[in-house]
Amino acid sequence: MYNLKIIIIGAGIGGLTTGIALKKAGYQVEIYDKVKELRPAGAGISLWSNGVKVLNKLGLGDKMAAIGGQMNQMQYRSYKDELLNDISLQPLIKEVGQRPYPVARTDLQQMLLEAFPGTVKLGSKCVGFEDFGDRVTAIFEDGNTATGDLLIAADGVRSTLRPYILGTEIEPRYAGYVNWNGLVKASEDLAPKNTWMIYVGEHKRASMMPVGGDRFYFFFDVPLPKGTSTPPEAIQKELANFFSGWPQVVQNLIKQINPLETNRLEIHDIGPIDTFVRGRVALLGDAAHTTTPDLGQGGCQAMEDAEVLTHYLLTTNISVEDALKRYEKERKERANAIVLKARKRADQIHGKEPEITQQWYQQLRQESPLDVTNAISKTILGGPLH
Repeated sequence: MYNLKIIIIGAGIGGLTTGIALKKAGYQVEIYDKVKELRPAGAGISLWSNGVKVLNKLGLGDKMAAIGGQMNQMQYRSYKDELLNDISLQPLIKEVGQRPYPVARTDLQQMLLEAFPGTVKLGSKCVGFEDFGDRVTAIFEDGNTATGDLLIAADGVRSTLRPYILGTEIEPRYAGYVNWNGLVKASEDLAPKNTWMIYVGEHKRASMMPVGGDRFYFFFDVPLPKGTSTPPEAIQKELANFFSGWPQVVQNLIKQINPLETNRLEIHDIGPIDTFVRGRVALLGDAAHTTTPDLGQGGCQAMEDAEVLTHYLLTTNISVEDALKRYEKERKERANAIVLKARKRADQIHGKEPEITQQWYQQLRQESPLDVTNAISKTILGGPLH
């Protein structure tokens, strides 16, 4: 289809990637977001090869490589500093044809903003829409409207537009653990600069990944009841208590973090849901399939959405509604499977059933590195860009 005007609600990873893809396809695109200033949720993201390939296709491969970390190894160690597994990522890179890039979210969002050659209007909270059959109008809180041929709701886990599409409210599901994350300067006393280091034990995790700018993206996971909170200035003390007795590297990391720039998030997911589309309106990214970060696929799935949606708008000409239904059919199967796989992984890591977590620790000791990379490859190669 040609000469479409497309309204996107949400200027996160999914919204911006979709905007870039649609502009390259020759469409008119406007992006709106409720925030007055874009501040990504979370400090970093592990962008696996399926997401990177979407960016490569959009001509952003060189820029992605410049801001991404060079991650060549994964290493699992126990909370008693026992080496559990040392995994080269070269077999994975060779199998899928692209290296992964852990990246600071701010760097990624800035790169996408600069690459989008259109209008991003901030301070515009979308509160609803009207679908007239031949066009759709987004309605904003300040009384303004925007009309186009289709509307993409990429407005995140707490999506305002999702209830209009589903006909009901869905409360995000608490995954049972809290995640602290941020950025620190990379140093060899923490981890080798080309290695994703993961300490596990007591149903907790402490981890560091290399990102651009000679930094590590770090995160800690602890299973906790819903509703706990800690003031930022107390975060180091909180982490020191949770990770008391863990290896010196973990203690060094806790001392080096800036507590005022450390995110403390209760992890949630959404779905699986059966409806991504209603008429000329489509859910995209976290609005449709918020995923726990345990597979590193949340951002990648939003990028895959962008690729598939653009593909069907370009290659089918029956109607906008028909193209969106084809998008829904393909993405529902893929993204919902990732939501469930990540949820299962989260439960395995964080002690939902303690005996299963113990079995996982034992598996880490015995599993061949190639089995680990093959499993990651299988997830990556299930996407639209093989």
